[in-house]
Amino acid sequence: MGCCNRRCGLIAGAVIGAAVAILGGVLLPVGNSIIRETVEKEAVIENGTTAYDNWVAGGVVVYRQFWLFDVQNAEEVVRSGATPVVLEKGPYTYKTRYLAKENVTFNSNLTASFVLPVGAIFDPSMSVGPEEDTVTSLNLAVAAAYSLVPTELHGVLDKLITTSKSSLFQLRTVKELLWGYNDPLFKSQLGLFFPYNGTYEGSFNVYTGKDDISKVGMIDRWRGERSLHFWNDTYCDMINGTDASSFSPFVDKKTPLYFFSSDICRSVSASFEASHDLKGIEVYRFALQQNTLDAPNVNPENRCFCKNQKTTRNCTLAGVLDISTCQDGKPIFISLPHFLYGSEYLREDVKGLHPNKEHHDTFLDVEPTTGFTLRFAKRIQVNMMYGPSKNITVLQKVRDYTIFPLVWMNETAALDDETAAMIKGELFLRIDMLDILWKALLGSGVAVFLVCSISYCMVRRNDNQSKLV
Repeated sequence: MGCCNRRCGLIAGAVIGAAVAILGGVLLPVGNSIIRETVEKEAVIENGTTAYDNWVAGGVVVYRQFWLFDVQNAEEVVRSGATPVVLEKGPYTYKTRYLAKENVTFNSNLTASFVLPVGAIFDPSMSVGPEEDTVTSLNLAVAAAYSLVPTELHGVLDKLITTSKSSLFQLRTVKELLWGYNDPLFKSQLGLFFPYNGTYEGSFNVYTGKDDISKVGMIDRWRGERSLHFWNDTYCDMINGTDASSFSPFVDKKTPLYFFSSDICRSVSASFEASHDLKGIEVYRFALQQNTLDAPNVNPENRCFCKNQKTTRNCTLAGVLDISTCQDGKPIFISLPHFLYGSEYLREDVKGLHPNKEHHDTFLDVEPTTGFTLRFAKRIQVNMMYGPSKNITVLQKVRDYTIFPLVWMNETAALDDETAAMIKGELFLRIDMLDILWKALLGSGVAVFLVCSISYCMVRRNDNQSKLV
């Protein structure tokens, strides 16, 4: 009787162990389903969700750091056609994008519309000097007029340049170059980022993800339009992806991320580079794809971005994007800082540039479960073009078209300790607890099953041997 009870108990233990192990195994897909459902629910842009709270508010502070290029030999360039030599000066840092979205409206087609107010507050503690520091830089008015005024009127333009006592280069303060100054040639306000304070970026219409979470944050319309009108081409005028602040949940590192940047008047993509740890949170780093600014003869998809055969050497120029079509014809070119990934002769035409991937590339650090961008660095350089002219005195010694670097910018932000603790506490703690629970159930269930099964076999063997004796 005692042996029977012992064997029955071991059998019952094995059954219970198996049941617990099965429960742990079943909990894994069920738990994953619960996690996915919870994350997708919280990722929808609607009042009351985690995504909405982060999306509508100013969120973490975004900084813009500027490095300006100070010309070391301005007189020699004008007088004898010497190659310009520049020295990087910076950073000069401003707190930007710290204001909440305005005019937020939810629409019947499951999109949300808003405008984004922009501002800039100088931060001397993160800068190399005051805004009153001076820089010798390209004269914005002269460079712009060179392209905007027809060649047959360059003689008239030369008289205006002389009368206004302008030249190819000018000495300005950092504040003037960035935010505006009264130009004697144009007799109006000019500046690299003028106007800025008190203005708005947008309007935007983005999908809320309510009906399809894969579309959350994707731009439906920008300035009321579903496509751009800068490039006169269906492909180049497409508005793809989000604004890069977030993407749909459960990011796949094998799939590029697409986003639209109004700064460069086009959509771009980023590909997975590596996993990183950010305040105890795993993030996927996506970097701007190197072929983004390839010459059209290397990347045919860029053919529609090439608008000027002369200044781009028959569209063989790599590393710059001519955005004059979205800048009222002004000869503005966008590149990565120091012409990273650009054609070698860009750095031969202007000396003093030293591209470095670590410091000059653009990247996004995205938390893969939620799709939230937790850290980013958007690095772009603003350049202007000038060229030779027989009738403009300050350009008579210029030998060829030159794409001249004015300033490069690092727009950057990262989540703070409080937000990191919230993400780890509210999201990953639940995931970790569920992970521990199913592993504990599976492990303990298998252990009990094995112990009871082995013990049962041993008891049964002993009983059989006893009977033989």
